[in-house]
Amino acid sequence: MKKSLFCLSLVTVASLLLINVNLFASDTDDRIESSAKKTYVFKTYLKGDDIKIKSTDGVVALTGTVAEESHKSLAKETVVSLPGVKSVDNKLGVKGEVPAKDSDAWLITKVKSTLMFHRNVSVTETKVFAKDGTVTLRGEATTVAQKDLTTEYAKDVEGVKNVKNEMTVLPGKINPGKAAVGDKIDGMGEKMSAIGESIDDASITALVKMTLLYHRSTSALKTTVETKDGVVTLGGKTGSAAEKNLATKLVSDVHGVKTVVNNMAIK
Repeated sequence: MKKSLFCLSLVTVASLLLINVNLFASDTDDRIESSAKKTYVFKTYLKGDDIKIKSTDGVVALTGTVAEESHKSLAKETVVSLPGVKSVDNKLGVKGEVPAKDSDAWLITKVKSTLMFHRNVSVTETKVFAKDGTVTLRGEATTVAQKDLTTEYAKDVEGVKNVKNEMTVLPGKINPGKAAVGDKIDGMGEKMSAIGESIDDASITALVKMTLLYHRSTSALKTTVETKDGVVTLGGKTGSAAEKNLATKLVSDVHGVKTVVNNMAIK
């Protein structure tokens, strides 16, 4: 009799534990799905895309369609940085025809995306054209420094052979450090206001990873990225002090980054 009661008690306890585990897993999955949709990246850069998010025990599946190939990576990097996510199965498709690598259309997309992640240049005021690897920039810059920085960033995009910057400098129009957040972005919806709006750590991490990947000078670096309250910590290895300093410079200019702690080791 006692043995039967003991076995029954074990079964009851095991059942309760299993129920609690399942409830915890379900709560975590719900939180992951909800958190992803509320991230800065999903509410701005991916606002116009049709992305469905399904989490099962921390394994997230992304399905649906996005406007550009770069959006697939941005969505994945954002979700994988959320607490509780174990892995991401990226099944997103791209609407329409994907530009061939190194084609003019591909270069235009890459340059626009690179400029979009940086706060001290304005992608909304910059028109990008490409012909046989030569990128031409037109539009408006608030200062000569902003114009020069736009040229520097465009030159560092993979596949770009030359940059002709024909932008007009209009001093005093807007503060270049604040222009990038709150503006409209072609095909990206409307960016959120910087006033009273903080950018979540998962979005910052994703934007930093994409920035380092898009810049030719840092694309080959084996870098780890962690973000806590806007403070970005870089780890991994680099070939020189110059590369390390460049990584710090590029990351410092990403939306939402407050401080960069660069712990990369020089090989």
